[in-house]
Amino acid sequence: MTLSVLSRKEKERVIRRLLIQAPPGEFVNAFDDLCLLIRDEKLMHHQGECAGHQHCQKYSVPICIDGNPVLLSHHNVIGDYRFFDHQSKLSFKFDLLQNQLRDIQSHGIIRNETEYLRNVVLCGLKLYVNDHYPMGNCNVLRKTIKNKEFLIACIEDHNYETGDCWNGLWKSKWIFQINPFLTQVTGRIFVQAHFFRCVNLHIEISKDLKESLEVVNQAQLALSFARLVEEQENKFQAAVLEELQELSNEALRRIIRRDLPVTRTRIDWQRILSDLNLVMYPKLGYVIYSRSVLCNWII
Repeated sequence: MTLSVLSRKEKERVIRRLLIQAPPGEFVNAFDDLCLLIRDEKLMHHQGECAGHQHCQKYSVPICIDGNPVLLSHHNVIGDYRFFDHQSKLSFKFDLLQNQLRDIQSHGIIRNETEYLRNVVLCGLKLYVNDHYPMGNCNVLRKTIKNKEFLIACIEDHNYETGDCWNGLWKSKWIFQINPFLTQVTGRIFVQAHFFRCVNLHIEISKDLKESLEVVNQAQLALSFARLVEEQENKFQAAVLEELQELSNEALRRIIRRDLPVTRTRIDWQRILSDLNLVMYPKLGYVIYSRSVLCNWII
């Protein structure tokens, strides 16, 4: 079925679904390509705004307010396509297509012990991020759920190299309740990469974690939390490198005509991607890799 025979509602669903599926760093490219197919500026603008709002939340898109990084997520959404930033005490809309803030308004917060602790935890987290990430960003948010106070720490770093045909994103989220003596930290680390030179290769790896932290005072909690994040992310990174090596040893054998040489060294993605056109089947396909090292080849 072609787009010309779809109803307007069907077009809206198709457009939004395609835009939401755009990998990190490629939303605007996907939007521009769809504009050439749809040729309906009003429809595309409306769907682009809706899908862009969801894209920002899904991939923790970073922006800058008064020189400070702000990560957009569903935790700082306040309705009507608006986000809220604790540091600047502002609410706003963000136009992903134009990469600009709109309709900026002041938004007050309650200054209490939780707000002071949020700032202390943010300072400790910034030290870790600045020491471990080339261009990393972090935020610490506070949220009240059923009269219980929670802190939510978010970390993001990315490298979008569209000219070199690859994009990559690392993000993590950590949530803990403000309790005396002991608190449980729930975390999720997520990595996504997209290579699109000669072959369309998507990699998504994630891990959920639960750990406990002792609470003595605010300074101790902030330092212990930063150490916990560092320890768990280092373990995750080592596991990712191991699984990528496993991908080169096993999964790629299913989609190429001859075995790759066994070198037992770190996989050279750039070389493999540049050489895959020599060994792939005649038609380019789509490869998707998950943490279970599942590869599907679709001609």
